[in-house]
Amino acid sequence: MQLKVEPEMAGKIVRCPGCNTKLSIPAGTAPPPPSNLPAPSGLPAPSNVTAPAESDAFGSEYEHEHEGTTSAEQPAPSYMPKERGGWEETDPANPNPWLAIAIGAVASSAWFGIMFPFGKGAFGTPPQNTMDYLHDLFLERTWVNYTETFFFFWAIALLYLKGQKLRHQKDAMYLDVLPAELGSEINRENVGHFIDHLYKLPGRLRDSLMVNRIRKGLELFEVRQNNGEVSNMLAAQSNIDGARIGGSYSLIKVFLWAIPILGFIGTVLGLSVAIGSIDLSDMTNMDKVMKSFGQVTSGLGTAFDTTLLGLVLAMFLNFPMNALAKSEDDNLNNIDAFCNEVLLPRLNDGGGVAGGDSNGMMDTLVKAVANSQKEFLIDLNSLSKQIKEQADNLDKRAAAHQQRVDAEFAAALNRMRDDLTNSVKDSVKTTTEYTRALSSGIQSLNTLLSELGGKQILIHQVKKKGWFSRD
Repeated sequence: MQLKVEPEMAGKIVRCPGCNTKLSIPAGTAPPPPSNLPAPSGLPAPSNVTAPAESDAFGSEYEHEHEGTTSAEQPAPSYMPKERGGWEETDPANPNPWLAIAIGAVASSAWFGIMFPFGKGAFGTPPQNTMDYLHDLFLERTWVNYTETFFFFWAIALLYLKGQKLRHQKDAMYLDVLPAELGSEINRENVGHFIDHLYKLPGRLRDSLMVNRIRKGLELFEVRQNNGEVSNMLAAQSNIDGARIGGSYSLIKVFLWAIPILGFIGTVLGLSVAIGSIDLSDMTNMDKVMKSFGQVTSGLGTAFDTTLLGLVLAMFLNFPMNALAKSEDDNLNNIDAFCNEVLLPRLNDGGGVAGGDSNGMMDTLVKAVANSQKEFLIDLNSLSKQIKEQADNLDKRAAAHQQRVDAEFAAALNRMRDDLTNSVKDSVKTTTEYTRALSSGIQSLNTLLSELGGKQILIHQVKKKGWFSRD
């Protein structure tokens, strides 16, 4: 099995991450097989160590042979395609909750046992020294402090188990998952050999984030031979791993919230006891009054000590939690860097090499055209659907507008008819009144003429004077 080490580890004694055997890192490494792959940009090459291009980001490599394994100097066996089912993947971030509860309970009991011998004096008496105060703080302050201590050690147990999982992930980073002996680049002819090499790694180390991600990428490349799809899959897997690790801190964050809350609950309980213990009904009995004040101070001590313990435990829990979260983020960043700077540059799907496989280029071109056509048809169908929806909405709006116009026109006609009817009625009424008045005048004239009879009426005309007449 080939391992990778940092150049500064040369000459030191370490343990193999696969079998825990003590190994002496050689002071120098032999020149690697010739490789045409350029070194990843942006990362310095290790000094005083000659390493293949893919190990620039993670140090040099050397061979560590286990009993029953084949030396890397032997020729690689001929690759025969076969079905692969992967391997069972364990959760890389979430520890066993029952094991964490058991560790937390044992640790809490051990801590209470350590604190028990330091108690001095009777229950409720003032502490005599620091250790007596710690004894009273953990063992004589109601059930709240017991719960806070148990939650604290439960969270510490979760962090410890997560740290063990992180150590396992870091040990897997030493594996040489893409040996240069199998080829300077990964193409359709030799990708199966690289996948077989991953399946031959020790079972404890191959079940890791890095090996699982690289295996999935190579198996996708074996089927699709498309660098773009592999890159997208690796990016999606990185997001999944990040979300999984971020979600593994949910229970610890609950403890980080619950411990101070329990402290405040203890404060309320202590104040309730203190206030309820005040008894001033008989001020003449000093012994009773002093006993009452003693219970008050005891309640206040409980109130403040529970809050103090909750805040201190939350502070001590916050530091290791954030340190472990940063270490896991750094480990994910290292895996992303390895995939982007070592794995992806070595993949060759035949689409970017001059004079390469014309069939591979044609397949890539056909796939690209098919994908573009598929996306165009999807966009066209979506556009057609939107146009149809707009047309339907336009028809609905036109019908609604026509109905509104018809209703307004009918209402206007009704108003016009009513106005005309009212106007005609008013005219007929006025004409009738005028006719009645005229008939009454004619009747009066007839009566007057009848009275006059044959009488003669003389009418004298008076001549008007003009402007220039003499009269």
